[in-house]
Amino acid sequence: MRILFAEDEPELRQVSVKRLKAEGFGVDGCKDGQEALDYAESTDYDLIILDIMMPKRDGLSVLRELRRQGKAVPVLLLTAKDAVEDRVAGLDAGADDYLTKPYDFSELMARIRALLRRNSGEKTDCLTAGDLKVCLSSRTVTRGGREISLSAKEFALLESLLRNKGRVLSRAQLENQVWDYDFEGGSNVIDVYIRYLRRKIDDPFEKKLIHTVRGAGYVLKEEA
Repeated sequence: MRILFAEDEPELRQVSVKRLKAEGFGVDGCKDGQEALDYAESTDYDLIILDIMMPKRDGLSVLRELRRQGKAVPVLLLTAKDAVEDRVAGLDAGADDYLTKPYDFSELMARIRALLRRNSGEKTDCLTAGDLKVCLSSRTVTRGGREISLSAKEFALLESLLRNKGRVLSRAQLENQVWDYDFEGGSNVIDVYIRYLRRKIDDPFEKKLIHTVRGAGYVLKEEA
């Protein structure tokens, strides 16, 4: 999942971006509203987190412009203001949720999971395909009742495949969802991580879930 995090306080931005990356997200950090708008116009994000009070353009201005352009990406507003009118203004501008600073990182993660779940139409915290079950809040993966240990990037890649179950995703689409602009890996990074996933969730089992579509990419689906 790819997240844009726009916050003008350097320490808060750096810490939050680092912790979100540790959770397996691809994260781009921005220091002002204009930079956030430029990023949001050039990349398809799964979620955008906007501080309201930022230089150049404030978060509400960025949000209104994104909605004017027809972008339906979920937006979480960060605000140091707790007045009812500020929350109302944010929600009326098209925000999906808000969080008052200072916040606990566990609450930020819970709100992120809720927004991603709402946007994907999922009703529970767990994604499934056949006997594969991935629970996002606990970050546990099981298949056939057997627990499987995944790295942060493996988990993020599997989550992207599951959220798009039955849909063929190109290598570029998968890389865009899991890695950020700072990524400097090789051109075959997706193939490498797909091999890692297959060894763990497919090779020990008779039915395979991850399939290669020649010339197109990969798809996660249950075999007939």
